[in-house]
Amino acid sequence: MYTLNCKGKLLIIDKPLVMGIINVTPDSFYDGGQHATLDHLIALAEKMVTDGADILDIGGQSTRPNSERIAADEELKRILPAIKAIHHHFPQVIISTDTYYSKVAKEAVSAGASIVNDISAGEMDKDMISAVAALKVPYICMHMKGTPATMQKDPVYGDVVKEVLDFFIYKTNECKEAGITDLIIDPGFGFGKTFRHNFQLLKELNTFSMLQKPILAGLSRKATIYKTLGITAAEALNGTTVLNTMALMNGASILRVHDVKEAREAVKLFVEYR
Repeated sequence: MYTLNCKGKLLIIDKPLVMGIINVTPDSFYDGGQHATLDHLIALAEKMVTDGADILDIGGQSTRPNSERIAADEELKRILPAIKAIHHHFPQVIISTDTYYSKVAKEAVSAGASIVNDISAGEMDKDMISAVAALKVPYICMHMKGTPATMQKDPVYGDVVKEVLDFFIYKTNECKEAGITDLIIDPGFGFGKTFRHNFQLLKELNTFSMLQKPILAGLSRKATIYKTLGITAAEALNGTTVLNTMALMNGASILRVHDVKEAREAVKLFVEYR
């Protein structure tokens, strides 16, 4: 069991949690541009809360392969109204901000977010880790080889599990020394990994339990699923549920998903099974 202090709200992980993805972006790989208005965002948030989301993860920048980086100020224009509106309508809900900018993290937390979700683990903004420590909120630290613009250009590992584990051993120490109390690790499925790397990480996900931190699995509708099956991202819900179930059986504490209801059902069945 893990306990996360989210600005005074205790998030207890005594069973796996579900994080719902809310993209305020025109170009995300699956739902880009679908939630452009606040009314759409609030309706989506309400559905996710009703379906059982424990956390809502709000992002204003696509980090799909080959995506172009936008400035922190543009990201803030996208996400701050969304965070404020969702926090106002659902004050009991834990909100995370999906960003690698320390400036965005600070303003998002001030607006109502209480978790920082950083795909770069502080590598794209060297002020991020100290900023999160000062904010005193949980930090999701993800492994990525390269940047979104370059990460899928022939990623190579000697032993992907060992290299990602070594990365997290270093990062957990760095975060602890900076003063971050609550750390969540994310192996970064699809971020600088081939399909084979992703399946190997999933198969050996329990290896990361030695770090004694919650493990987040972000597999929802990704290319590893839909390209392996020869379908589209829109058709990849069943495959997502299959891989989410594997992640749960191999030690995942949090599922980051587009489809909350189905993930919640997978968690419920897993809890009964174990």
